[in-house]
Amino acid sequence: MDWTIFSFLLSDGLTNGVIYGLVALALVLVFAVTRVIAVFIGEIIMFAPLSFVLLLRGEVPGTLWLTLAMLAAWALLELRRPRTLLALAALAALLVGLTFWGAAGLPTWALWLIALGIVVPMGPATFRLVYEPIPRASVLTYLILAVGLHLVFQGLGLVFFGPEQFRPPALLRGSVQLGTVPVSYQALFILAFALLMVGALFAFFTRTLHGKALRASAVNRLGARLVGVSPAEAGRVAFVCAALVGGVSGMLVAPLTNAAYYMGFLLGLKGFVAAILGGLASYPLALLGALAVGVVEAYSSFAASAYKDAIVFALILPALVYLSLKATHLGEEEE
Repeated sequence: MDWTIFSFLLSDGLTNGVIYGLVALALVLVFAVTRVIAVFIGEIIMFAPLSFVLLLRGEVPGTLWLTLAMLAAWALLELRRPRTLLALAALAALLVGLTFWGAAGLPTWALWLIALGIVVPMGPATFRLVYEPIPRASVLTYLILAVGLHLVFQGLGLVFFGPEQFRPPALLRGSVQLGTVPVSYQALFILAFALLMVGALFAFFTRTLHGKALRASAVNRLGARLVGVSPAEAGRVAFVCAALVGGVSGMLVAPLTNAAYYMGFLLGLKGFVAAILGGLASYPLALLGALAVGVVEAYSSFAASAYKDAIVFALILPALVYLSLKATHLGEEEE
């Protein structure tokens, strides 16, 4: 391996690592507040760029109907809350109007935002329909539900978008030469976005009262309720933020990696490995873990391409051993 190959592999690994880091940030965000390991976040990440591509073609994406169905089911659970019903109805009407307007022909930036608007409500709706009714379930139960949601979303993705891969247009075109390696402006923009999210989330959850309140709802639900923090509202906020981070990440990443209904699964798993390396608690460590995953994957693909995924997933073993030795209990909620 000469310096040129080493440089290209390092560049590719760091780029992929930043992508996995964005997934890891969404996973840590959800877990820090709700104790849900949201492995289905990969599908939500793919839904955003795939919806964007269909809007560019003048078609109404099937994700609109999925979001409307989830909002309708949410509304059925809120029949005694007229304000919530009105808000859900207004959101559904707004999404329908904007989507059909966008499919008829709007600027690319407007379609970009509409695709995000279609996908982001899936986050809080998923929490309201699946997780909020069982607030005292174990982490294992939440994980089983998350795997089930992944299978459902992946199947619906095949129905909505078919088996083809799509590549939406990049926000920034062109590249810059770093030594002997060309790096696209889009990749640098993704890195800047990831660093911004790490700083913003770290500051929010460690320095602000609202962030600490969200974390408190995961540590001790009863104590949070006693001091006026609603665990249900905290969960919805966490899922909204995670869906927004995931949706934006998918829109930024798809021009580099393509987008297809099945690509979210491996993306979510590798993001989960990165989150585990960060202890499922630290945003900076999750990003560093993701960079390590990307670099290991790049060099593994060169040295042993048939085993690159196995090598990447093996990284989780020493992290789990360390966490199990460090923990004094199983991490279930204390009442």
